[in-house]
Amino acid sequence: MQKKTMTIIGAGFAGLSAGIYAQMNGYQSEIFEMHNLPGGLCTAWKRKGYTIDGCIHWLVGSSPESAMNQFWREVGLTKGREFVNLDEYMRYEGKDGRTVVFYTDVKILEKHLLQLSPRDEKVIRELISGIRLGIHFDQQPTEKDSGLTKFIKGIKMGWLFLTKGKDMRRWMDTTAAQFAQRFQDPLLREAINELWFPEFSVFFIMFTFSYLNNKNAGYPIGGSMPLSRALEKRYLDLGGVIHYGSKVEKILVENDQAVGIELQDGVQHRADRVVSAADGHTTIFKMLDGKYVDEKVKQPYEKWPLFPPLIYVGLGINRVFDEEPKTVSGISFCLNQPVEIGDQTLDRLTAHIFNQDPTLAPAGKTAITVMINSNYQYWKDMAKDPVEYEEKKGQIARQVVSALEQRFPGIESQVEMVDVATPLTFERYTGNWQGSFEGWLIT
Repeated sequence: MQKKTMTIIGAGFAGLSAGIYAQMNGYQSEIFEMHNLPGGLCTAWKRKGYTIDGCIHWLVGSSPESAMNQFWREVGLTKGREFVNLDEYMRYEGKDGRTVVFYTDVKILEKHLLQLSPRDEKVIRELISGIRLGIHFDQQPTEKDSGLTKFIKGIKMGWLFLTKGKDMRRWMDTTAAQFAQRFQDPLLREAINELWFPEFSVFFIMFTFSYLNNKNAGYPIGGSMPLSRALEKRYLDLGGVIHYGSKVEKILVENDQAVGIELQDGVQHRADRVVSAADGHTTIFKMLDGKYVDEKVKQPYEKWPLFPPLIYVGLGINRVFDEEPKTVSGISFCLNQPVEIGDQTLDRLTAHIFNQDPTLAPAGKTAITVMINSNYQYWKDMAKDPVEYEEKKGQIARQVVSALEQRFPGIESQVEMVDVATPLTFERYTGNWQGSFEGWLIT
């Protein structure tokens, strides 16, 4: 009996995972990817011996005891992988000389925040209570559990939903900005807003710290590209086929059924099933010519807030940073005076020092990344003049290095590499609508 065929658009995590499960379930699948690398946004690039990691800060499900971990094992992601669980999520250095340390251990975090601002005890206790709620929800039944253990865990989950459902809904409907305003200490108000985005649901923030506390959101040594290569290998080992440098222009439709794809060069490929793991806007409005759009489909693209596109600066530093903490997300520090970088005016910068991962830089050296929110149209307009575009990137490189010098004296003379990616870079390599880094904000 001939196998059913499946065509998958995009070799990011979603496309590769779809291909893996297609192969495991009897399909003969092919993936068409416009870039020459797997992974989509989970990517990295090399410059002068340094690796600039474009994505991974942590991986939920890194713990072998986690229910999510079984899926990572199935797709080959965790095999031989070393994860490190860091003690700090982020440091926020205030203008008053104090520092908020967002510890990943909930007990240490609670003690630190209470010492920092005793007058905010009530709201701090609420925050910690929300994180602890997430800790319990992270204890889902796993394939390793016995039947009795699964049953007991299932009962506990049901009881949590029954007794804590209102609390969960309340946290889901509360933004970080709303929650931050409840703190009397201005430093804590600023720091909570800086954790992600003011529009983010505080529920997401709490659950992230729950995973970190449970050592279930570890950083994979090697960063993003080894993860993407692991998925690629698993897919190819199962007999899948990947066509790199193959941009899909159109999804072929007959009688309202997807029957294949047409590439940029006009070549068509037909299949029993077509799965688009490409950008949603591109899929709906371009590949399908907008023929299957109604108000419900349009609403997210017209009304939902996008995760802002980024100016992504990678640096290679001839220096180790043993004196600095190893953090999941970086150190946020004040600038001497506001600086206009790209289209943004900044009074602080966050530097992510990869001193937890020596594989990203030559021995005795360190990779650093700086992410700055930006505006897609600003760069789209500037790109009309390629010379101006490149000059602006060079200016940003100099500005970021100068800003880092304020916090890390001597770093200007130690910089060996600076690379600046813009929202147009992300759009070019991933097709993400308006160069957005992560799609929609988790409001």
